[in-house]
Amino acid sequence: MATVKLTDVGKSYGPVEVLRDINLDVDQGELVVFVGPSGCGKSTLLRMIAGLERITAGTLEIGGQVVNDVPPSQRGIAMVFQSYALYPHMTVRDNMAFGMKIAKKPKDEINRAVENAARMLQLTPFLDRLPKALSGGQRQRVAIGRAIVRDPKVFLFDEPLSNLDAALRVATRIEIAQLKERLADSTMIYVTHDQVEAMTLASRIVVLHGGIIEQVGPPLDLYERPANTFVARFIGSPAMNLFEGKVERVGNATAVRLPGGGIVEVPLPSNGAQPGEKVSLGVRPEDLTVRPDGETIYQGQVSIVEGLGEHTLLYMDRTNDDDAVIAKMPGVQRIERGATVNLNAPPDKLHLFDERGLSYLYR
Repeated sequence: MATVKLTDVGKSYGPVEVLRDINLDVDQGELVVFVGPSGCGKSTLLRMIAGLERITAGTLEIGGQVVNDVPPSQRGIAMVFQSYALYPHMTVRDNMAFGMKIAKKPKDEINRAVENAARMLQLTPFLDRLPKALSGGQRQRVAIGRAIVRDPKVFLFDEPLSNLDAALRVATRIEIAQLKERLADSTMIYVTHDQVEAMTLASRIVVLHGGIIEQVGPPLDLYERPANTFVARFIGSPAMNLFEGKVERVGNATAVRLPGGGIVEVPLPSNGAQPGEKVSLGVRPEDLTVRPDGETIYQGQVSIVEGLGEHTLLYMDRTNDDDAVIAKMPGVQRIERGATVNLNAPPDKLHLFDERGLSYLYR
């Protein structure tokens, strides 16, 4: 079974603790994506699974076997790095076959594995070329092919698309998604800083921050039901807007008084909240609408208009040092810079977080 299990895993460099209390089960056939800001520990965690970094606390199991002290070559994993790491003097065929040759596999088995991987990745016409004669996307496919021929238990991808330009990144992302369909029983763990990659590729996303796991779940679960304000603002682009408020009334729904004096009723149970308690009201930019009058969540003056054709972004500066309020409107909007707008959102699109930043859904 190509499963991965981390139990109370931690990593320290001397007195500096970079990962702690990592508990995660990755099932066979899953594609799990690690995301988080720079320095959160996602690449370090991947390298610990690969055996390139020593685990300083907890246990790591691959296929039901504890592998804390097992060398990387014996863990049944294959890793695709951010850099292609191809041998420039070897052809595509030889680059893909190199690991099997080192393992002294029979020549027929090597040729069969290389041909199958090349066909899967549409590299057959390039097998006799050197890496310098390939595009960046083709080189990355060769690196993936080198991993495939080893027939590993687990594939590890460390930001494999970050060196590609925008168009190639989209094309290669689609190829990885198609590859996962063809290798349905293979387990894959993928590190990226790109939300689009995470949302489109992942069976589940693991959000890391400050060396801990903030939330794990399917992409749309994290988008629609973030566990806290960090996940709420990290998942989704532009980031979720947060408005400070106080609980006005409690019950099956929670009424929140906003700084402008208006009251918004959020269809979420109060779960022990008390009137007067400080909260944050969350609204995604794409859920905000401009209203000519009536109830509003926020009223502000437009400072920047970004017309992108398929949608328009409106930026409104706040009176304090908080981030600008952003509204994402569909299509082309005829709203001028300097205009005053009233923003509202459907009640079922509102999110509520307590003073600690925890969602009311998880209280």
